[in-house]
Amino acid sequence: MSRIVKLEIDDAGLPAASAEIEQERRVAVFDLLEDNSYVLPGRPDQPAPEGPFHLHLAVRDGRLVFDTTAEDGSAVAVFHLSFGPFRQVIKDYFQICESYFEAVKKLSPSQIEAIDMARRGIHNEGARVLQERLEGKVALDLDTARRLFTLVCVLSPVK
Repeated sequence: MSRIVKLEIDDAGLPAASAEIEQERRVAVFDLLEDNSYVLPGRPDQPAPEGPFHLHLAVRDGRLVFDTTAEDGSAVAVFHLSFGPFRQVIKDYFQICESYFEAVKKLSPSQIEAIDMARRGIHNEGARVLQERLEGKVALDLDTARRLFTLVCVLSPVK
């Protein structure tokens, strides 16, 4: 039961995303809620919190906030991450997504596939950065990290 069952994204104050990015967000949220692994470690003085969890993602004071609660609303953990380590991979991800969205409109299937492979590679790199930044705070499998990285991109001030 160490999983996310409810996800809220506080994107107030952020510029509106393109239709394509909004679709990426919807798919990431749907896929995340369907299948994820979100394991919080225990502390020396207390056991590991058991899920299921509610996750609230937001940006506060320029930092990414993961606010995790239990189903009853009780606080479980809050993590604040700097966007600094994500800057380059987020920029690369948005650039390759833009290329991909344009390619879908006018390029051949083989050219689209090549761009999509590059996009997946950058997406995997972003997921690995997220896993590293959350190390010791929460353990994520690669698919969960990929979906959360998509949402980090949506919240990012870097575009």
